[in-house]
Amino acid sequence: MTMSRALERPEPILDIASADGLGAGMTAPNAAFFRQPFAPILTAVGVTILVVMAISFARTNGLVAALWGAGGLAMAVWLRGGRGLTYDLGFGVLVMTGVLAGEFLVGNGPVLSGLFMVLNLLEIILAVVLTRRFVPGLSVNSVEGLARFLAVCVVAPLPSAVISAIALQVMVGSDMLDGLRIWWCGHALGFAVIGSFGLSLQRRHMMILRQPARMVEGLGLLGLIGGACYAIFSHMSLPYGFLLMPLLLMMAVRFRVAGIAAALVLVTIMAIGGTMAGHGPYHSFGAENRALLAQLLVLLGYMPILMVAALLEERDRLAERARAGRERAERASAAKSRLLANVAHEIKSPVGGVIGIGELWAGGQLGATTTEQVEMAQMLVKTARQVEALAHDLLDVARAESGAVKVELRPTDVAGLLEDVRRALVLKPEAKSLSVEVALEGDALIVQADSQRLAQVIGNLAGNAVKYGASGGRVLLRGSWAHDRVRIEVVDFGPGLSEEKQAQLFEPFNRLGLERSAIEGHGIGLALAKRLTELQGGDIGVISAPGQGATFWVELPAA
Repeated sequence: MTMSRALERPEPILDIASADGLGAGMTAPNAAFFRQPFAPILTAVGVTILVVMAISFARTNGLVAALWGAGGLAMAVWLRGGRGLTYDLGFGVLVMTGVLAGEFLVGNGPVLSGLFMVLNLLEIILAVVLTRRFVPGLSVNSVEGLARFLAVCVVAPLPSAVISAIALQVMVGSDMLDGLRIWWCGHALGFAVIGSFGLSLQRRHMMILRQPARMVEGLGLLGLIGGACYAIFSHMSLPYGFLLMPLLLMMAVRFRVAGIAAALVLVTIMAIGGTMAGHGPYHSFGAENRALLAQLLVLLGYMPILMVAALLEERDRLAERARAGRERAERASAAKSRLLANVAHEIKSPVGGVIGIGELWAGGQLGATTTEQVEMAQMLVKTARQVEALAHDLLDVARAESGAVKVELRPTDVAGLLEDVRRALVLKPEAKSLSVEVALEGDALIVQADSQRLAQVIGNLAGNAVKYGASGGRVLLRGSWAHDRVRIEVVDFGPGLSEEKQAQLFEPFNRLGLERSAIEGHGIGLALAKRLTELQGGDIGVISAPGQGATFWVELPAA
């Protein structure tokens, strides 16, 4: 059909919009109408041809056609072209001329031609206004946009359908109900099918023409769909209607909204045309009933596949946004890791110098010192070592997040590891008043882990138990079986944690409001422990409640 010529360009036809489409990007649309009138003139010619074809081949009760593509073509090009008072007036005049010319060409008198011209222009203008008002971005490539557009297609022809049914009953005595339902179904179908196809086309769809394999696939599917329609709705009238649905679904899956919209244009033309010619599954019915059944077949049987395609296209966009967001997050994480690594490296050298000078000062090797000076030097060394430990942790976090930490997994004895952690823990000054115990529940507790990194993780959890749970007077290191995995727990009997604080535990640099407390720390130990545990194929978590202490657990695969 010649209507496709005006819709070949995926972006606004008059080149008056920006690359992003319609709306804010438009500049001087009124002037553009006069600079580039080719597309509107072609549209008017296409409208004339479609009017002649509809009345000549799809007329039902002598006056009303079962399929009216002229309105869908005019609406789609009008919306894709631009907006503005001069543009709308110019385009409206061309459409009116096209409809009127078609009416005269098929032999309708001046009164009927004028009536049909006014009613067609009314519904086209109503469809354009409602689509601009209610369809976001004039896009039918989303579920919401398509649903709103189809609602517009349902509403826009109603006033003209009612007026035409009344007028034709008065003028020629035709059945008002038949005229109403045939006009409304035929014009709504034209808006929905051709309008969806016109609005769904985008520049990226034209890229298919540069991909021979995709182009061949699309043409092959259209050929199969056309062949199935011919078999069903031609003089053959084969009972193979069930073949059409899977082909349409395949088109929706492979080519989304634009593909299925193109297929529906083909199906609609062949289904309505064949049915009105007396072929297909409804050939035994009268003309009016044949028209209605064919229209309902397309509207209710095939049009819902557009929603499937819109849903798939929306899923594609969400997946693309998620992928882009993930890539941005990964780039930001990599930049943060580089920053942490650089900061850690820059800190280590001067801090090492401070520690050396402080130790020389405290040992009297820089000259005679008083007791107060020795205490100050020792405090300086202690603070510098804390900064050094922070630098090491920062470096470990940066390496872990960048994937630079290498773990060597080998069978590791949990009993020996917990005993080593216990011995190191009891040597800490803050653990002198605590009871530190090891409990083993089960035999042969051997895990597949990096012993050094696992000791670092459990040591970190145990150190936190001493710092934050010392009020409980006891720390328990426990190993046990958890199905086919080994579970290591570090239990304190301190104040416990609320659910809100548990949700924030493994966030870097989050000390849960203890930043100004007397308890030392920098808030990255648990984040590092989590990352190191995951690198070893394990899981880490916490069980706690206010006033009931906290149990930090690590589960690792058994060796």
